[in-house]
Amino acid sequence: MLWPYITPGIPDELFERLPGIPLSKREVRLLIISHLRLKADSVLWDIGAGTGTIPVETGLLCPQGRIIAVERDEEVVSLIQRNCERFSVRNVDIIEGSAPECLKNLPQKPHRVCIEGGRPIKAILQEVWRYLLPQGRVVVTAANLESLYAISESFSELQVRNIEIVQSAVNRLETRGTHQVFAAVNPIFILSGEKLD
Repeated sequence: MLWPYITPGIPDELFERLPGIPLSKREVRLLIISHLRLKADSVLWDIGAGTGTIPVETGLLCPQGRIIAVERDEEVVSLIQRNCERFSVRNVDIIEGSAPECLKNLPQKPHRVCIEGGRPIKAILQEVWRYLLPQGRVVVTAANLESLYAISESFSELQVRNIEIVQSAVNRLETRGTHQVFAAVNPIFILSGEKLD
């Protein structure tokens, strides 16, 4: 078994990768998962699932839950499928489609939504909000100031409650030549909040 633990935090190198396809680094992934506040039977939409690290980790964490991973690229869809198979995760449905257009066709309304990508972020958030169940949570990542601003503005317009924003600051020990140095993992903003009505 590739990851025989119940603890999340699978090392990045255990996932199959494709050049140019983003992977949420382990430490950032742990922050995202903690902000999702999952239950054993949660329905989670992961929009812009990339390599599939969040679907794999949350699929293992929520054995009675259902993870719906949305990815627009056919090649990346099969990468997510392969990573789910690597870790024997069987409760992930992978939907090939572009958000926000494809969201109306997803099989179940979500308790939790994780948005890790998508250029029309405001449109995606507005559409997600329509389907998110009451008491649901949304967690969105931003890698640049423009995204951070757009997400903050959307949270305000949608009247998202109990908003939290954290920025990751992670350094990893790496060997470079004969020295061991600390190298920074790109900082990411993680915004989360709740739908209370």
